[in-house]
Amino acid sequence: MIDLSLKDKTVFITGATRGIGDAVAAAFKESGAKVIGTGTSKKTNGNFDEYFRADFSNLDEIYNCANYLKGIRPDILINNAGIGKNSPFTEIDPATFLLMHQVNVFAPFILCQAAVPFMKNNSWGRIVNLSSIFGKISKAHRASYSATKFALDGLTLSLASEYARDGILANCIAPGFTDTELTRRMLSADDLKNIILSVPIGRMANVNEIANFILWLSSPMNSYITGQNIAIDGGFSRV
Repeated sequence: MIDLSLKDKTVFITGATRGIGDAVAAAFKESGAKVIGTGTSKKTNGNFDEYFRADFSNLDEIYNCANYLKGIRPDILINNAGIGKNSPFTEIDPATFLLMHQVNVFAPFILCQAAVPFMKNNSWGRIVNLSSIFGKISKAHRASYSATKFALDGLTLSLASEYARDGILANCIAPGFTDTELTRRMLSADDLKNIILSVPIGRMANVNEIANFILWLSSPMNSYITGQNIAIDGGFSRV
């Protein structure tokens, strides 16, 4: 029987108030872990033992979050918070491009820097960075978003290489089209239909399917997977 109990572990999850992040927080909470979540809301009733408000579009709040994280001394870090905007390449606003890199790459970089020393001292740690299938492939109008997610993969790969011998395993998860409130709000019925037709399994992912794999990858059950960018996309990016 597989035991994913994490009752002696502390996990820090960014962007944990909705969608995939909320499902990840719930999965870790059920596993017995101490769960600390972040989000942009001032108050939340999420699946947390502690909550820290942080808006990564503000540089000061990234550094404040990192300082808070140092006091948490996490065993597991899940960098889930991110933003995206699709635009024709020649119409990309440079300020928006830089902001997406700040939220999607710089914030995880700073938080990993804050978390790694404790993990190294403890000879055990798990880092999971939320990439995207568009950090493995790309499409028209996704230059800004793909640039951030490919960068996050490179950061993760370097972390895995540098700290594997210290017991720290670092991986990216690359979710495909996932059935969230935000997805359904942003896409029309025709868009959703076309997406489903493009996925070999014939549906979008459920947030719990993403969360359960992140839980396993972050647990002691994973003792040999590191440096990977693992797609959970129903075959979309490969078939």
